[in-house]
Parts: sequence; C-alpha cells; structure tokens
Amino acid sequence: MAIRIFITGGTFDKEYNELNGQLYFKDTHLSDLLEMGRSKVAVEIRTLMMIDSLEMTAEDRGLIVPQCNNCDETQIVITHGTDTMAETAAVIAEQVKDKTIILTGAMIPIKFGSSDGLFNLGSALAFAQTLPAGIYVAMNGRYFNWNNVRKNKQTGVFEEVK
Repeated sequence: MAIRIFITGGTFDKEYNELNGQLYFKDTHLSDLLEMGRSKVAVEIRTLMMIDSLEMTAEDRGLIVPQCNNCDETQIVITHGTDTMAETAAVIAEQVKDKTIILTGAMIPIKFGSSDGLFNLGSALAFAQTLPAGIYVAMNGRYFNWNNVRKNKQTGVFEEVK
C-alpha cells in the first residue's frame, strides 16, 4: 500500500518574493522534491492547507485528525511548519491509533536551493516504512516520539526533551 502524504504548508512550501523580501505560499513543491530525490515509493498526496504553522489553529489541527483516521493508508507523512509541529503531533497522538504517522518539515524553503527539506522528506518516508505504529517527528536525520521532542529555537535543531 502507498504512503499517504498530507501537506499542511510550512517553510517546506514557501516561495520568496524578490521585490519585498516576504515569504508566501503558491503551490506545493512536494512532487518536485520526490522527483529530485528519485523516490520510487508509492505515495498518495493530498493538500489539506497551505499555512505557516505559527498561524495554525485548533480548528486547522482538527481538520488533520479525521484525514488521518479516514484514509486507507496506515503509513502517513505530514509536511508541516517546524514551529508548532510538536503541538500538532500531540493532537494527532490523542486521536489517531494504529497508524505510523511522521511529521516533517524544513527550516529553509526548498526554493532557496540549500534546503534541508529534501533530506527530511526522504527520512520521513523511510521512517514511515520502518517504525511501528505511533506518532513521530522526523527532522535532522533523526526521529523523535511525539511526546519527547522540541525545536531548539537557538540552534535551529530538533532535540529530545530533557
């Protein structure tokens, strides 16, 4: 069975406006990333929203949960902004059982050319295929249990909660 990929936005999919220097959303770059990574993993992709995770509300998270519960796939990757990824993982963990769900994102937009997004996506796809049912965050080449991860805003790296 394919891996379901849900897109929610985040830095992963941001574009850069050269005129005013702002980041914004246009279209997802996920298909391009899969092609660049030469992925041969069967996937089913669905865009749920395109927002910055700092703007994500409880209602937005409430839209993600039924999508996870109602899809046929048991292996799911969710692209998400890094700032509130752990919060969304906690909401999903409360309400979704018996599926392997990996949340991942990027610190640098793919459009900048040196993004970590390609590596994080590849890691998330591999972890979705190998980890047991549960909710995880995959960043920086590592996976973390949903209840033991935070983004270190000083270093820009995800780490275990100590």
